[in-house]
Amino acid sequence: MTYSGDVSQGGPADVRELDDITIGKLEVGGFGNNAYLLRCKETGDGLLIDAAAEPDRLLEWIGDAPISKIVTTHRHQDHWQALAQVHRATGATVVAHPLDAPHLPVPAGLEVEHGDHVTLGVLTLEVIHLRGHTPGSIALLYQDGHLFTGDSLFPGGVGNTERDPARFARLFGDVKERIFARLPDSTWVYPGHGKDTTLGAERASLPEWEARGW
Repeated sequence: MTYSGDVSQGGPADVRELDDITIGKLEVGGFGNNAYLLRCKETGDGLLIDAAAEPDRLLEWIGDAPISKIVTTHRHQDHWQALAQVHRATGATVVAHPLDAPHLPVPAGLEVEHGDHVTLGVLTLEVIHLRGHTPGSIALLYQDGHLFTGDSLFPGGVGNTERDPARFARLFGDVKERIFARLPDSTWVYPGHGKDTTLGAERASLPEWEARGW
């Protein structure tokens, strides 16, 4: 089956099979949150991005194969409501940026900054700090082709900055400089809610986003 990234509440996960990694996407909770389960094909090691809600459903999805890390993209509660339960059941290390980590219900065993790398078996994911939606929002990049953006970048715009001009300018600047200026149009964007997109589909809209201020 071809991966589309289209998932729905209560529906099955969508799964993308690449040569060395499997990427799964599942919608959970009442806010339409996306959780992502990545697995290294060589080692079987797993990593969960945003234990957002429905811990029993997430644990069933994870199954018996181990996960070593749970990455929380930012401090907002809808992205970590299942974190304590999934952490307790799996023993996985909680990963977050130090500016948002104190707001999580479980202490972060690994705090990461911009430019750091998170391991997944024999693979690595690059941490990109995107300031503005929250102070410690992060994205994860796999091989310049797969970008997990939390609530910092969506189809049609950057994340919510509550109409604060300074916060918008910071987030838009980070997204423009740290993502669009360095990554190709083919880069697939996996956001924290809703449908996926690509950088190529969004790039032409950057001036419009900047002009409208959200």
